[in-house]
Amino acid sequence: MRVVLGVSGGIAAYKAIEVCRRLVDAGHHVTPVLTDAAVHFVGETTFAALASAPVQRSLWEGTIPHTRLGKTADVVVVAPATADLLARYAAGMADDLLTATLLATRAPVVVCPAMHTEMWEHPAVQDNLARLVARGVVVVPPETGRLAGGDVGAGRMAEPAAIVAAVAAAGGPRDLEGRRVVVSAGGTRERIDPVRVITNRSSGKQGHAVAEAAAARGASVTLVTAAPLSVDAPAVEVVRVESAADMEAAMVAAAPGADVVVMAAAVADFRPKASAEVKVHGVPELVLEQTPDILAELVRRRDPGQVIVGFAAETDDPLERGAGKLERKGVDLLVVNDVSAPGVGFDHDTNAVTILSAGGGAVEVPLRTKREVAEALLDRVVGLLTTTHRDPPRTAPADQTGRTAT
Repeated sequence: MRVVLGVSGGIAAYKAIEVCRRLVDAGHHVTPVLTDAAVHFVGETTFAALASAPVQRSLWEGTIPHTRLGKTADVVVVAPATADLLARYAAGMADDLLTATLLATRAPVVVCPAMHTEMWEHPAVQDNLARLVARGVVVVPPETGRLAGGDVGAGRMAEPAAIVAAVAAAGGPRDLEGRRVVVSAGGTRERIDPVRVITNRSSGKQGHAVAEAAAARGASVTLVTAAPLSVDAPAVEVVRVESAADMEAAMVAAAPGADVVVMAAAVADFRPKASAEVKVHGVPELVLEQTPDILAELVRRRDPGQVIVGFAAETDDPLERGAGKLERKGVDLLVVNDVSAPGVGFDHDTNAVTILSAGGGAVEVPLRTKREVAEALLDRVVGLLTTTHRDPPRTAPADQTGRTAT
């Protein structure tokens, strides 16, 4: 998605730097447009280092830059949007590159007001906002918190995570509107004693990216995660878990009624048969047992028409092993990756996968950000929902689907 990031002249401009970074990390192409007032608070060099394109400031450099930016943008976001910027935009003024771009675009526009409380509450500001909302502009309201000069009150610009989520929702497809999606993420931790655990190297980043992407497409999302990561989508319901048993209980509780279940978590394959109540001193002898097969249980319990996605992290013969797992597990899609490849899998912000389908065929996704991989996966999921799984008969008996093995 091509994003024009407008920055106007307020102290909250420093937070626009983090908005820029997060948008780029999510796989978006970001072009910053700074007003003259903005550079009193933040420097061009910072945005030039983080963004996808050079900083734009002048109406007089290049060929009609405002129409070029306006026509090529998928979404325009202004963060911060000062009282002055909102007034000029509402009045239809085009006296600098940012306001001219706002008038020259037919893309969705998101504004993120930031100002002191007295200004935020002024009737003129509220009238301008009402006029913009009536024109279809998306407003990410400010929060209450610390303001410039040590004051506290309403008018603090929304946090970057909320702004990035609003941009994704405004500019991206809404093809999961009205759908429920449940996603698992992270590597579980199996207790040896109060201090030590058995775990794996999963960061949870790919599962979190799937949850955030699904929310941006309009889905109601529950994320069951064992990863200590924040979620860049405030609307996502987050359920924190630790062990495989915790995750199984949470997923079994969340899955009924969901349209899509994505099992992206790396569940520990083994756990100690018994864990100590106090710290073990010396070298313990561990007797291990297999953890529950959560994916198999979800498939066994699946609702009619429910799309289930599994993941397979492999290091040798990934496609052959993945094809075998696809058949054994009875899932609709299986995402396979070779975690021994450079830039793929654990601890990376990038991934390269092959998406195998129970209906036959495979889609290769070359090395991309994990958000881009998530989008490619959801494109496949949407295809299943709108063909094979359109309007699933939730009340039909499980054995009528031809999919559930008990």
